[in-house]
Amino acid sequence: MKQVIIYTDGGCDGNPGPGAWAAVLRSGEHKREISGAVPATTNNRMELMGALQAMRALNQPCEIKLHTDSQYVKKGMTEWLPGWKRNGWRTSTKEPVKNADLWRELEVEAARHELHWHWVKGHAGNRDNERCDELATEAITKLKQSYTKAELKHELAKFKETTV
Repeated sequence: MKQVIIYTDGGCDGNPGPGAWAAVLRSGEHKREISGAVPATTNNRMELMGALQAMRALNQPCEIKLHTDSQYVKKGMTEWLPGWKRNGWRTSTKEPVKNADLWRELEVEAARHELHWHWVKGHAGNRDNERCDELATEAITKLKQSYTKAELKHELAKFKETTV
C-alpha cells in the first residue's frame, strides 16, 4: 500500500467569511499541493475540507499519515464520530452535529484508506503546515479579487441563512 504524508489547513478571513483550504501531499520524492476557496464559510468547514480534498486527490487506497493543526478535525475523526453516529448525528447535549455533511463525506473518504491522524501546532515553524497556511491565504486572496464587496456580503448573508 502506497504511503502518503499529508498536511492540511483551512481558514477564513472573518469567521464566517471568505475561506479556503489547502493540503500538501508527499509520497516518496513526489509532492503535490492543492487548495480551494469559497466565498462564505467557517474555519471549521475549511479545516474539514482540507482533509477531505486531500484524501479525494488520491486515486487509490493508501496508508496516510494526516497532519492537521485542527483539534476539531482530529478529535472529530478519532474520538467523537462514533458517538455522533450512535446518537443519530446529535452531540452529547442533543444538539445537531455542526458540519455533519462534511463529517459524513470525510468518513466515507477515510474508509478507503489506512489513516493515522496527527495533530501539529499551527504557526510553529513546521514546513508543510506553514505551506498549507500560505496556500490557503493565497486562495482567499484570489477569491476576494474575483468578487465585489457587495457580492461577498450577499454570499455571507446566504450562508448565514442556511446555517442557522
